[in-house]
Amino acid sequence: MANIVLKEVKTNKDLRQFVDFPYTLYKNHPYWIPPIRMDELGTLRLKNNPNLDNNEVKMLMAFKDGKIAGRIAGIINHGYIEKWGNKYARFGWIDFIDDFEVAKTLLNAVEDWAKSKGMSAVNGPMGFTDIDKEGMLIEGFEELGTMPMIYNYPYYPKHLEALGYKKDVDWVEFQIFPPKEIPEKILRVQELVLKRAKLHILDYKKAKDLMPYAKQVFIILNEAYGHLYGTVDFTEKQIQEYTKQYLSFCDPRWTTLILDEKNELVGFSIAMPSFSKALQKNRGRMLPFGFLGMLSAMKKNDLLDLYLIAVKPQYKGLGLPAILMSEMTKNAIKHGIKYAESAGELESNIEVQSMWKSFEHRQHKRRRCYLKLL
Repeated sequence: MANIVLKEVKTNKDLRQFVDFPYTLYKNHPYWIPPIRMDELGTLRLKNNPNLDNNEVKMLMAFKDGKIAGRIAGIINHGYIEKWGNKYARFGWIDFIDDFEVAKTLLNAVEDWAKSKGMSAVNGPMGFTDIDKEGMLIEGFEELGTMPMIYNYPYYPKHLEALGYKKDVDWVEFQIFPPKEIPEKILRVQELVLKRAKLHILDYKKAKDLMPYAKQVFIILNEAYGHLYGTVDFTEKQIQEYTKQYLSFCDPRWTTLILDEKNELVGFSIAMPSFSKALQKNRGRMLPFGFLGMLSAMKKNDLLDLYLIAVKPQYKGLGLPAILMSEMTKNAIKHGIKYAESAGELESNIEVQSMWKSFEHRQHKRRRCYLKLL
């Protein structure tokens, strides 16, 4: 039997090895999308990390015959435990070679750590917040991945299930094809809805014009998504960090904000041109020249990734999600988008999935959050 040794991430050198592992495991893979390395390091670096204000984390690497063979992060999110009443630890950032003993060693170590902290179960893959990637791919292994979502080999779920992990929830993803045009009648009705409700769509040209609304974006996310599986409200520090990391790069073509008569945000949608092919070329490195491919992908692209759509609960009955989708669709038609990829949607979230009924679409991926009682 091969010798498998665990090592906890303690230093910056360890962290880089932890982050770098999947780039080797998936080298030249046609469907895996490399994450942006500096983002991964920033999210997992323990010093001055806003995610650690209410989280405990233990990052481990497994070495087989002296070579790195797997990694995992164990997380205890105290905000989740307080909100939902479940004493569950999480696992995330899980990758391993096709070796059952390696997977077993990694997951058993997190389970033992969770038990020592008084936890009653382990579930995942999940991150610190819903902004982090979550859900292990179980269908759609021959579909191109996207930057916001996890891609993994088909053997991952097989080894987890052999270790006693069972389905807790599934997310589904869709490929959505824009129509040739939007009927004028629909646009007129939507314009009338906005007028009667004294709402308007923000007219802006640059991403920096979104900054006055950044905090409101996360407040609405807390309100609109708070009832969904595993969610935890964003803290003030997390809002500040995610604003710098994500909202400052939003593209005005693909980000729509609906405001009330007091210019308060009531709903928004965020999409981005697909960075999948650009990230495969630069292997997740922005420097020295990787950012040029990202800029090119932003300017000229026929694929779109849908990130977020959210509306204040008191406005949902007005059909604002449909209005937000219409704005996005108009731009998709204008800019020659072939198709858009949805982010993961809980399979039980019929409300969101109903938005795709008026589009040509196909459900092409499924991912799962696993649970194991201790």
